[in-house]
Amino acid sequence: MKTINAIRMGGAELLPLVEGGKGVSVSTGVCSGHWAAAGGAGTISVVNADSYDDQGRIIPQLYTGRTRRERHEEMVNFAIAGGISQAQQAHELAGGRGRLHANILWEMGAAERVITGVLEGARGLIQGLTCGAGMPYRLSDIAARFGVHYYPIVSSARAFSALWKRAYSKTAELLGGVVYEDPWLAGGHNGLSNSESPDKPEPPLGRVLELRRLMRTFGLGDTPIIMAGGVWWLEEWEDWIDNPDLGPIAFQFGTRPLLTRESPIPEAWKQRLTRLQEGDIYLNKFSPTGFYSSAVSNEFLRDLKGRSERQVAFSTELVGDHVAPYYIGGRRLVFLTGPDLERAGAWEREGYTEALRTPDSTLVFETRAEAAQITADQIACMGCLSECRFSSWSQKAPSYSNGHKADPRSFCIQKTLQSISHAADDDIEATERNLMFSGHNAYRFATDPFYSNGFVPSVKQLVERILTGR
Repeated sequence: MKTINAIRMGGAELLPLVEGGKGVSVSTGVCSGHWAAAGGAGTISVVNADSYDDQGRIIPQLYTGRTRRERHEEMVNFAIAGGISQAQQAHELAGGRGRLHANILWEMGAAERVITGVLEGARGLIQGLTCGAGMPYRLSDIAARFGVHYYPIVSSARAFSALWKRAYSKTAELLGGVVYEDPWLAGGHNGLSNSESPDKPEPPLGRVLELRRLMRTFGLGDTPIIMAGGVWWLEEWEDWIDNPDLGPIAFQFGTRPLLTRESPIPEAWKQRLTRLQEGDIYLNKFSPTGFYSSAVSNEFLRDLKGRSERQVAFSTELVGDHVAPYYIGGRRLVFLTGPDLERAGAWEREGYTEALRTPDSTLVFETRAEAAQITADQIACMGCLSECRFSSWSQKAPSYSNGHKADPRSFCIQKTLQSISHAADDDIEATERNLMFSGHNAYRFATDPFYSNGFVPSVKQLVERILTGR
């Protein structure tokens, strides 16, 4: 195994090991501070991060606003306060070693306001910004305003080219690195384009080489590329290290830091990770963002899949084969095809009696209790995304609506991520009832001898192990 040497990134010499940012209440100051202290780049998430009272207890994010706009403002305030708290924690624990990055989801509601508020309240504590889940053209402007480096997350050379030509070329000196996030292997939201199939993964080497060739045409031959998604043992990536064709390379670890002593996730979640098998991670498109995302195939995702399978097209008029009358809720007349009417009747006899309309002129069938919960979650929307297909929210004035009917085939992402991250340590059901983001290699926790006999490492021990290559 080749020696893992420090590289120049973000204005400093550090280990080419980056902690991947992981949304709501998971990438905390404690974990990222320890990662930076070990010599790498630690990453806090400012996506609705936790803040604390005088006794160090988490302040619950409870919403009292009567309208979505009012609750949206509450969400922004929670996110800024939480991001500042996490940055302060990370800074103290890092002790001046490594680098501290803040991760933001560009499709998060008021993303620019939130990251600006965090950087203003935590001046000098954060050295880099990472951002994906969208096309963050404004990322370089924000970085320049605060004198920090920026790290866009892309899944193709084409995406980076668009970002560079439109915005980043004006602030090239602060581009700390480019994160290539493999759209088939990384956890969380994935950047699959419309021309790429979720069922036909492409090897990352060719795509990263294409990215490097493009970057060299922009004069970025020495700017690190950070490989994210599918990285486990570095010996499996030995041909990437000191490869002149690839140039400087760093490696990002998002899923592995979940199973550390400093990781804030509940014990039941950690134990679930150790029992995963190959194929247990599901690349799905149920997210209210509209992006694909990778998560553990549990009861939560199976329910969403079942809901979409209990779906038929309808027409408000007699058209073609849509001649069978059906009354939504016993009142509104629509027309189904004959076979779909039979299917609808079968689902109703199974207890799925509520027909919910979607933006695509289809009906999905759910139980009365689940339909009521869907409606309640849509009403309680706090605008956590810039646009949400589940609730039809949009942060754009004056309508604050995306112009489409709310989509019951999706879910409230804020609710489920808050629920799983703050569940009790012994709440095994929480790992089945909620979305559990994960990279596709998470099944390797069960087979990697490093974790034998239930061993849970500290962040420092994990970084030391990664440096051995195994």
